[in-house]
Amino acid sequence: MREHYAETLRVADLAALARMSPASFHRHFKAVTTMTPVQFQKQVRLHEARRLLLGAGDVAGVGYAIGYESPSQFSRDYRRLFGAPPGRDGAAIRARLTAEPTLP
Repeated sequence: MREHYAETLRVADLAALARMSPASFHRHFKAVTTMTPVQFQKQVRLHEARRLLLGAGDVAGVGYAIGYESPSQFSRDYRRLFGAPPGRDGAAIRARLTAEPTLP
């Protein structure tokens, strides 16, 4: 899931790989991660977006790159997880990184 985060998630396909029924896979996955497979994929996508935004990427382009089809949905989900819109959050992180003194 981490390598193919931008692709459409099909729980039935993951369950087949694990040789489980979709319901059993879903139940076991949630027991281990405390999230559903779709929630987990969304979180992986958004953390990858945050990493990509460090490079001052175009917010909509980053959203598309991680698998979102709607820039507004990407922005809403990002803000919900990180507490700030993606453009502002990326700029704030870049500013903090450039302001930190380097170690000798």
